Amino acid sequence: MRTLSAALAGHLSGDATTMCHCWRVTRRDGTVLGFTEHDHDLTFDGIGFSAASGFQAADSEVASGLSVEAGEIAGGFSSIAISEADVIAGRYDGATVEVFQVNWQAPDQRTLLRVQEIGDVVAAGGAFRAELRRLTHRLDQVQGRIYGRRCDAVFGDRRCKVDVSNPAYRGSGTIAAVLDGTRIRVSGLDASVAGFFRYGMATFVAGANAGHVADIEDHRRDADGVTLSLWLPPPLPLAAGDTFAVTAGCDKSFATCGTAFANAVNFQGFPHMPGTDFAFGYADGDAVHDGRVLYE
Repeated sequence: MRTLSAALAGHLSGDATTMCHCWRVTRRDGTVLGFTEHDHDLTFDGIGFSAASGFQAADSEVASGLSVEAGEIAGGFSSIAISEADVIAGRYDGATVEVFQVNWQAPDQRTLLRVQEIGDVVAAGGAFRAELRRLTHRLDQVQGRIYGRRCDAVFGDRRCKVDVSNPAYRGSGTIAAVLDGTRIRVSGLDASVAGFFRYGMATFVAGANAGHVADIEDHRRDADGVTLSLWLPPPLPLAAGDTFAVTAGCDKSFATCGTAFANAVNFQGFPHMPGTDFAFGYADGDAVHDGRVLYE
């Protein structure tokens, strides 16, 4: 149950009200921004809520229970508030949005209506439209572990326990040439064995995509140099001279965990699980059933 302050309750019970919506957006990089649909800037909780953003609320549904209904907010791009480049780069994806109802004549008279997350964002024609999802959408995410031969941990997380800050598992480089939207010729990784950064992560340090983290599909070396292939093209075009940092990858097999990272004791898969061909097989004169360990 929402509790209103005496001042706000008194204002709402009057014949005329001066209420508006404000949105406090907290991006995943820690940046906090404030926006309002009012025609003047407002300030509370030490945050300035900009009216220049053109923010406005679209139709939304509010229901009880654990339903995952969503609303929308829309606005125009502004160099002061939200830039098109930041939206395209995904810097607002997954951001937390707190929606307030505020008395614009006395901003201390306000109430928090709901907390949501930004979902899909569409940018076109100098404007954007962002989907607001209830936090209950997280209940749709897969929970638990996968029973399979390969590891289901994220390389370097608390279950994997490999120290990815170890310089042996990291590198840095510069784009020497852009071959296409996902393939780049790089310098600075000449000392690394081909394939070492396959399935790893590339974090762009300088350039249009600074701060963007990309998954590496492949790491190859040939007569022309070292090439990195990304699973998906970055939000903005890559360019020669852009710098990046890379982290080693793992193919999640038991063999790689033990030989490449000496981490077999922390392997988070089930390498001794028989395959379907063995589980559904039957004893015959050609099969070997001597109790040996079965794993990749």
